Amino acid sequence: MNVLAQTAGALLRARLTAIRYAAEGIHRYEFSAVDGGALPAFTAGAHIDLHLPNGLVRQYSLCNDPRETQRYVVGIKKDAHSRGGSSYVHDQLKVGMVMSLGAPRNHFGLHEEARHTVLVAGGIGVTPIACMVQRLRALGASFEVHYSVRRREEAAFLEVLSGPGLHLHVDTEQGGRPLPLAGIVARVPHDAHLYCCGPAPMLDAFEAAAAGRPAGHVHLERFAAASSVAAEGGFTVQLARSGRSVFVAQGCTILDTLRAEGVAVQASCEQGICGSCETRVLAGTPDHRDSLLSDEEKRANQVMMVCCSGSKEATLVLDL
Repeated sequence: MNVLAQTAGALLRARLTAIRYAAEGIHRYEFSAVDGGALPAFTAGAHIDLHLPNGLVRQYSLCNDPRETQRYVVGIKKDAHSRGGSSYVHDQLKVGMVMSLGAPRNHFGLHEEARHTVLVAGGIGVTPIACMVQRLRALGASFEVHYSVRRREEAAFLEVLSGPGLHLHVDTEQGGRPLPLAGIVARVPHDAHLYCCGPAPMLDAFEAAAAGRPAGHVHLERFAAASSVAAEGGFTVQLARSGRSVFVAQGCTILDTLRAEGVAVQASCEQGICGSCETRVLAGTPDHRDSLLSDEEKRANQVMMVCCSGSKEATLVLDL
């Protein structure tokens, strides 16, 4: 299910009010509105854009209870291979700093009507899952959680996840064996909704295990694009609202071209995983390269991610 931005408009100004230890290498960062008022509401699975003082923009899943209106909480792991985001957050952010946040967006929405829900998390992928657990408990819904970490010290949010439905898998305590996803998926009811967030190998195994299930019941969220190959250029994009046409040259993305032409388009990850640049398609057939839209949404060709996707036809008409 694709859920568009829940709250549109200007960036939010928020104060970093707390930094807390969550697990080895993972801290929780809590933000509140500068004026002390309520923040825009969010739903389980949503994320926010964190606009860092060094100019980077990074997406982090909200992990607190969606019923809370006075704060946003994100869990951030310091990545040894950081592109400058998580290392900056861990090393430079201080309590009291005022920062800009993008309002919550949700492309990993929870189907609250499901008869049973299966939540699978790997490592820091537990953050949206923790939020979902709190929402499902509030609903009194049937669910189970499978949380995999390499070492027990890396397990975060256990105080939130703990309960009859939690199954914690620690690789080092299981002879190095990964979470048995095929067996987990095979055991749950066919009409259950399944969610997975974690590293690429886990997501690939999850998709393979759930391949025979209804596509609309299988949901995943990636940290990085499944493919680093952006669509080729060599087509024209018509901008319906402005009446302009721009040519996307070979080796360029639509986003690159729009920026060069002075067309303002919101974008963040530029990998097709966050949804910031989602744009409505009015005519033509996009060459979808994102890791966010479902197969059904890609076939519908109603929206596209202009940071990485292109066109299968000579002309593409966008709602810009």
